[in-house]
Amino acid sequence: MQTGHAFPVDAAALLASHPAMTLPLIPNAAARRIFLGRHALAEAPAGPAKGAALADLIDRIGFVQVDSINTVARAHDMILWSRRGGYKPDALKRLLEKDRALFEHWTHDASILPVHLHPLWQHRFRRDAERLHANWKNWFREGYEAQFDTILDRIAKHGPVTSAEVGLGEARGKGGWWDWHPSKTALEWLWRTGKLSITRRDSFRKVYDLTERVIPEPHRCAPPDEAALVDWACRSALDRLGFATESELRAYWNALRPDEVRAWATEARKRGEVIEVAVEAADGSKRRALAYPSLPRETPPEPPARLRILSPFDPALRDRARAEALFGFHYRIEVFVPEAKRRYGYYVFPVLEGASIVGRIDAKAFRDENTLRVRAFWPEAGVRVGVQRIKRLDDELHRLAAFAGCERVDYLPDWLRA
Repeated sequence: MQTGHAFPVDAAALLASHPAMTLPLIPNAAARRIFLGRHALAEAPAGPAKGAALADLIDRIGFVQVDSINTVARAHDMILWSRRGGYKPDALKRLLEKDRALFEHWTHDASILPVHLHPLWQHRFRRDAERLHANWKNWFREGYEAQFDTILDRIAKHGPVTSAEVGLGEARGKGGWWDWHPSKTALEWLWRTGKLSITRRDSFRKVYDLTERVIPEPHRCAPPDEAALVDWACRSALDRLGFATESELRAYWNALRPDEVRAWATEARKRGEVIEVAVEAADGSKRRALAYPSLPRETPPEPPARLRILSPFDPALRDRARAEALFGFHYRIEVFVPEAKRRYGYYVFPVLEGASIVGRIDAKAFRDENTLRVRAFWPEAGVRVGVQRIKRLDDELHRLAAFAGCERVDYLPDWLRA
């Protein structure tokens, strides 16, 4: 990371080559517990899972990523279930579509956010318009800008629409997810820039409406100035991560430029509001990170020993490089890594036990057969799979099956892999 000086070498190498540069050390075991505690994964997955309690949980972890893959459950639902065992998807739907305590927009990807962040997101709308203007002209077919007024007028007069209900007569693309017809591109542009909001999803299809009909009036107030945005984005990211490099602070909300984060970090260090610490990785190496001065004195919670199966899009695992550094867990969405896809398949779930990631599992819900089918479990190197661990895994798989609407768990032959 960068500080007041430009370091041309890796931070871990810098620490190793300059032993006199002593920083408060966060040992790896403590760093894992701190990190999991910030992500609501260091306590038993119990407690209320609807209404204000669920909204508070989402606020605590910042956001939940939305994803369409439903081999067991949608990503956003599984993220919340892994923290509250009594969670039901209808509770999130109510908060989003009826109570309007949440809204859907963009962080690093489509995400569900607390609605009180909407004033801050008005800066994001403007920045996205500036950033995407040139890119979208290169990425998408022409004609979408000409549809803005037509779509806004139609929604104002006739109510919410889906992408299937606009652009009649326009050529539909055949090139995949992003080969949109012009009116679909216009809908997404108007959403990304704040003119429209997602009022609900029908069978996961977005339904767009005017923002003033979706976002409650108190949360459509004028945004704070950009200095307040920068300060909030950096502080709130550090609150939710515990420790972070400048690039990790920026990536959390994905709302700032690198220079803005760098300037904030420099001034915060000068004022003594943040310090630099050395965070020990799973392999024993160390890297510099920013933290609040109280962090080295913190006694982090000890996560329960039970196993829990996480979504591949869990916010604790979103940064794959950080997950590898902290937990020694090399993980990518396998479809993008051919050698991993050949070994593990397309979509496997990380398995957390206490403060360690002990493996990954391939499971899929066959609801027509009322069965959660387990194809394979790959323990991490050095993880012994004894009777007690298999019992804990089986217990968690039965909980997952019930959440997915299945009564049985079936293990395929040779499911336990070396």
